[in-house]
Amino acid sequence: MLNINFNPFPVLETERLVLRNIVHTDVQEMFEIRSNATTMQYIPRPLAKTPDDALALINMIRGFTEANERINWGLTEKGSDKLIGVIGYVNVKQESHRAEVGYVIHHSYLRKGYMYEALQAVLQYGFDVMNLHSIEAIIRPENEASIKVVEKAGFVREAYFKDYMYFNGQYLDELVYSLIKPE
Repeated sequence: MLNINFNPFPVLETERLVLRNIVHTDVQEMFEIRSNATTMQYIPRPLAKTPDDALALINMIRGFTEANERINWGLTEKGSDKLIGVIGYVNVKQESHRAEVGYVIHHSYLRKGYMYEALQAVLQYGFDVMNLHSIEAIIRPENEASIKVVEKAGFVREAYFKDYMYFNGQYLDELVYSLIKPE
């Protein structure tokens, strides 16, 4: 039986990070992340054009969490409350005891191992608290950094889908990676 209850919001900690709820005061950092074309190049979502777009995204994320449908954590470095990234379960398939993990990090914080560190905490929460059986990651084949993160975490490539998604006037290939709950 899945445990999908995000109230109170589950704050997670790692060696260097605090994963906390995303709040309205994160709007500037969320705008910086979601408006950067390089940061968002592998994420098929429209770029934020204004801080109001980022605020709408924060409201949507918070709404999903409050409704116990999905959960996203804001990444912050310990000792700082500045939002540096987002990670969470962006699609929960309750009937299959499976969820899709998704993440993005501010370009200034790339290649520091933060996303792998955050992913470890989120995987543990997914398996131990939410009682997921499997977790998937859907990744563009060109996104070598993300592929390295999930493979290091033990995910296995399950599928390569040609023209899997239509976005911005083009069809995009996607890889599906999966991690089954360890025995």
